[in-house]
Amino acid sequence: MVEKKRTLGGTDIEISSIAWGMWRFRGNDIRFARSLVEAALEAGVNFFDTADIYGPDNGEPFGAAEALLGKVFRESRSLRDRMVLATKGGIRVGVPYDSSPQYLRSAIDDSLARLETDRIELWQVHRPDLLTHPQEVARVLEEAHRAGKIAAIGVSNFTTQQTASLAQFSVLPLVSQQPQFSPIFIEPAQNGVLDQAMVMGLTVLAWSPLGGGRLADPTDQRTRTIAALLDEAAQEAGVGRAAAASSWIMAHPASPIPIVGTQNPKRIAAIPEAFKVSWSRSKWYRIFEASLGDKLP
Repeated sequence: MVEKKRTLGGTDIEISSIAWGMWRFRGNDIRFARSLVEAALEAGVNFFDTADIYGPDNGEPFGAAEALLGKVFRESRSLRDRMVLATKGGIRVGVPYDSSPQYLRSAIDDSLARLETDRIELWQVHRPDLLTHPQEVARVLEEAHRAGKIAAIGVSNFTTQQTASLAQFSVLPLVSQQPQFSPIFIEPAQNGVLDQAMVMGLTVLAWSPLGGGRLADPTDQRTRTIAALLDEAAQEAGVGRAAAASSWIMAHPASPIPIVGTQNPKRIAAIPEAFKVSWSRSKWYRIFEASLGDKLP
């Protein structure tokens, strides 16, 4: 059971310290989809992350993952009441990015319709649109907040300056940043993203904690070395490699929340095992250096 709870950014919204992601949430089997949601909730995970673009990567239509979750909610409203729901928008197939006011308004409304809910706890701009002024983005998000459509806002895959710019123009405070971060992708710990999150009080949501599955099945020497070091820590705690990877991420003082994307009920049930792993500085830095490919000075 994931018993470690915290609040989302500067809000009073209580979230689990590990999230469940729905990038691979797919298909038409509502009963199985519901079982995955229930498995996550039973494991103590109440923070669920999806996006309107989740679908095409699985050979399904735009919005398919949100629509599937909406069907689960239609069958059981009580499941919706037990979770903190996060979604994202601003990516359009073939464009690729669109944060224009007209599109963002429609993206938020369309997500609400697909999810069959009247409010989203966290709505994040999925990727920065270089052709939209951050002030325009801020006004749309403030408008949606005033209308009760979204409770809090954040960003995903933004640079530190892009995050600062949106925050500067927004009356509504940002509460989250969602970067890729894992034992094999350590850039946020080097480029200031995690430091900025600590300064601004942003909740960090780490996507792809297993490096897109590469840590589960290493194919190069660097990844195999990192996997072996994770296995050492995992074996000491009596858990699996995935739990060790999540715990390594959470050990950073920015307290990142790993977004675990497994669609296997047994692996979802094992999510709390991440809290069994402990890291000494030397062990944590061994993985950092292995990822870096060099010794720290």
